[in-house]
Amino acid sequence: MGLATAILLWVSGAMLAATAVLCLWRVITGPSILDRMIASDVILTTLMLVIGAEMAINSHTRTVPLMVILAATAIFGTVAVSRFVTRPAGPSEAPGVTGAE
Repeated sequence: MGLATAILLWVSGAMLAATAVLCLWRVITGPSILDRMIASDVILTTLMLVIGAEMAINSHTRTVPLMVILAATAIFGTVAVSRFVTRPAGPSEAPGVTGAE
């Protein structure tokens, strides 16, 4: 591995670590549940980037199932939180209901 490659790896690793730390801070201090959910999605995406970079560096595909599981966890978590946060539509908010019958 050359010097340029090593520097590039350290810089990208530092950027990914900074992303994870900032998102962890947002998860802890986020004012709303949606801020926390977005931050946790970014943390999972960052983790998938780290795993993908490790796969590219070491030339293997053994951790692809782990990446699929992480992606599925992010999707299911996002859907669950969005369904929890979404307000049910009342009679005046339902589409197609005018109230003048």
